Amino acid sequence: MKYVRMYAGEDGESHLEEAEPASADVLDPFNPAVTLPVNLLRFVTTEASYDRSWHNAPWRQWVVTLRGNWEIETSDGDIRRFGPGDVLLAEDLTGKGHINHVSEPLERLMIHAGEA
Repeated sequence: MKYVRMYAGEDGESHLEEAEPASADVLDPFNPAVTLPVNLLRFVTTEASYDRSWHNAPWRQWVVTLRGNWEIETSDGDIRRFGPGDVLLAEDLTGKGHINHVSEPLERLMIHAGEA
């Protein structure tokens, strides 16, 4: 299982990278090495033709796309498209940030993560 991590680099730019979480054995589901703290979660609906200009993630959060497609453009020029089932870890809390492009109705699950 892979996800995309968005983070602020030492250069002040936001970057995207592929990542893979540690996986828990179904017989040991509460292994602290693979259990992630969560503060809260919410379901978010975004209308079509929504573009959000340059901004940073407000806090560490997992973003799971449930329905629709959208794009992120990071300040380093990378553009990624996300669709149903795609997972993003947004951690670019500082730096130049990113832009969101939405061209169709979108439903996402936002999971506000605790400290890493």
